[in-house]
Amino acid sequence: MSAAAVAVGTLAVEARGLEHLYTGRRGLPAVSFALEAPGVAAVTGANGSGKSTLLRLLAGLLRPTAGRALVTVAGREVPPAARRAVLGFVSPELAFYEEFSCAENLAFVAEARGLRERRTAALAALDRVGLGARAGDRVAALSSGMRQRLRLAFAVLHRPPLLLLDEPGSHLDEEGRRLVERIVEEESRAGLVVIATNETRESGLAARRIELRGRGLGHPA
Repeated sequence: MSAAAVAVGTLAVEARGLEHLYTGRRGLPAVSFALEAPGVAAVTGANGSGKSTLLRLLAGLLRPTAGRALVTVAGREVPPAARRAVLGFVSPELAFYEEFSCAENLAFVAEARGLRERRTAALAALDRVGLGARAGDRVAALSSGMRQRLRLAFAVLHRPPLLLLDEPGSHLDEEGRRLVERIVEEESRAGLVVIATNETRESGLAARRIELRGRGLGHPA
């Protein structure tokens, strides 16, 4: 299924008793919720309570220890292996090929996603995040803030109906934070945006909040 095939309001995300353990420590205590597009939801909680883990489970990048993480389109489940077609993911851990340019990195991703006119799509995504003038620069030359903008370009490259944003304002200046707000506002008109954050400014963009009540870093399950 392509992102373009998802009609407005047909996408939903659900957690059913979703839980994940890391080597005896609780990465995500059991949580249940249901979200539907369009809109914005914020995932909040103490550091170590499982915010990043939750987004990875929804993206299909982790297997739950218990429960289920569901993404559905028009009532049909999208299996974890196919979710990359309908979602964009921003994570502080997302890395790029340092020796490649910004445009080359995104064109490679566009090709892997099967997009037509992959270089055109890459340049459009870079323009959208304010990196159009840096398209030919190697990633190794980028500042931390520019790398974060590149992560945002990666997420919106194929115009997915579901955006999962883990600390999207990390390393960004005021202009960059306004960029995040603009992207969230634009993408939530028809799609669903889920933001993992403890920043009041970012959580304030959401009409729905999911508060994780894990005990945070250093506490065993």
